[in-house]
Amino acid sequence: MEQLSQQEKDLIREKIMEKYDRVALSPGGCFRYPIGREGVRALGYPPELWQDLPDDVLASFCGVGNPFSLGSVQPGEAVLDIGCGAGFDAFVAAKLAGPQGRVVGIDITPAMVAKAKEHLRRVPVPQLVFQMGEAEALPFPDRDFDVVISNGVLNLTLDKEKAVGEIYRVLKPGGRAMLADMVLVEALPPDRERRIENWYQ
Repeated sequence: MEQLSQQEKDLIREKIMEKYDRVALSPGGCFRYPIGREGVRALGYPPELWQDLPDDVLASFCGVGNPFSLGSVQPGEAVLDIGCGAGFDAFVAAKLAGPQGRVVGIDITPAMVAKAKEHLRRVPVPQLVFQMGEAEALPFPDRDFDVVISNGVLNLTLDKEKAVGEIYRVLKPGGRAMLADMVLVEALPPDRERRIENWYQ
């Protein structure tokens, strides 16, 4: 895709925020793949990591993959979840990191952060916090995390190179990025390749 204008970038960001505002209210009908408890099972999350979470936390899951299939989080580690949504993966990371760990979930959508915080009030986890933040400008110092996870978010970033650079910046030496996402496996048809809607359908 050729260079986007600022107007196009603003429109894409606005439409992504609108979509995930709707998802925060009810994810049903917003995706073309299994979500909720069915999605968690289909993606192979071990039941011992999620079976004690409330139904509404599970119902809010809309990830495209399982970042924990790429490696584990060790007790005591610091984990950043970029694009945490309603918080499912952050809760899993907090369970793995344990009470001595630290997990921060960030999202650009206020409604999603509010939903994640609501879930956290229902399931208090002292080592877990949720806050606003975006992938291209992470609000953390250098070398702050042992692990960065993300699930279906980098495909939505407008500057992927900058987002990856930010992940590298906040990881400690030897840290791990465990990213689940969607990628194109072939070129889009010519009549679709310039469609702005590709970013937020």
